[in-house]
Amino acid sequence: MSTLAARPSPTLASTWLRARTTTLLDALVVGWIFAGGMVITEPSPYELAFLAVLGVSMFAGFTLRRSTLGLLVLLASFVPFAIIAAFQVKFSSVPDALVYQAVTIFLFFTSYWVANYVADAPQARMRLIIGAYLATAVISAMLGTLGYLGVGHDLFTRYDRAKAFFNDPNVFGPFLILPAMYMLQRLLLAPPRRALWAALAYGVLLIGVFASFSRAAWGHIVISSAIVYVLIFVLEAHARQKVRMLLLAMSGLLLLLVAAAGVLSIPQFRSFIELRTQSQNYDTGESGRFGRQGYAFDLALQHPLGLGPLEFRNLRVKEEPHNTYVNVLHAYGWGGGFVFILFIGVTLWRSASFIARPGPNRLLLIPLVGVFVPLAGEAAIIDIDHWRHFFLVAGLIWGVTAAYRQVDKRFGLAPPVP
Repeated sequence: MSTLAARPSPTLASTWLRARTTTLLDALVVGWIFAGGMVITEPSPYELAFLAVLGVSMFAGFTLRRSTLGLLVLLASFVPFAIIAAFQVKFSSVPDALVYQAVTIFLFFTSYWVANYVADAPQARMRLIIGAYLATAVISAMLGTLGYLGVGHDLFTRYDRAKAFFNDPNVFGPFLILPAMYMLQRLLLAPPRRALWAALAYGVLLIGVFASFSRAAWGHIVISSAIVYVLIFVLEAHARQKVRMLLLAMSGLLLLLVAAAGVLSIPQFRSFIELRTQSQNYDTGESGRFGRQGYAFDLALQHPLGLGPLEFRNLRVKEEPHNTYVNVLHAYGWGGGFVFILFIGVTLWRSASFIARPGPNRLLLIPLVGVFVPLAGEAAIIDIDHWRHFFLVAGLIWGVTAAYRQVDKRFGLAPPVP
């Protein structure tokens, strides 16, 4: 046989390379999502892992969808405003401001990338992503809960509140909610054995959210659970499943009441819960959370190009406004703030318009909608423009809706309960 005949054809070689890089890409995506449970520094392992994902995706036949073009337009529109706003800082240094803007732009880009990744094979790739997310969330919830109970207290808690490998309990709590919603969906619809494991995972995540003692996270998981329950009951469940769901709801509420009574009977828990549910001194008054938001909005109207990131804390009120819709006007100027708010609004619109349509991937979308809607509301009382999972959830919504009626035939996958 001649040397030329022994060589594989360029077509076969490129096919082999693409198959191997696609497998490697999926593995790197799993690692990237898992790294989302470790956000202590900026850049975090999440950002570093994504760089590897992005590099390999260039050789893995990664395609960009026309249906996600709107997300790319939003990103491209946001960048110049964010850069201009970085040069408006007076108290911070311009390099520090540019780093802050770069993180936001980077996270915005992850939404666009993951939307296209999921749209190519929604069932298979959502399984990878949610599986990795569930693993890191369960581990984080267990570490945070153990820290609250005294094991690794200094490492896994802050202000006696669970945080695991996050900087802030107020980020740790909401981070756990997306996989909890997929587990709730499985609990409501899956066969008994799978439902039992889903109930266990949901319970672990619920305890983790409770141990964060974040009032916003408590409200978030309650509202998300209610949205997922109602959407499944109305849109997906059959008659027998609806009866099961009603029985589960009654049993769950009874169990929750018993657990609440047990927790409140412990003096340490009762005093801490009373403290967290009372009006806090940073919420009330002219310099409180809601008082300073009015001042922050007036200030935003006076600076069309923005103040620059993290400048507000150096002015009359020595703390952030804790309102994303105001903060983005400060950090990115009127233009960047409008684009960021439009990003949230368009994602909500896509969620609402697609969730009403039957499709093989609606079960993928329901938990995403159940999480993103409260996130959009939570943004009014906390700053979420650097929350990794916020951008991830938004990107997943765009990805699932971009391939809403697509079934992954090449993987032999029908649309099962996620």
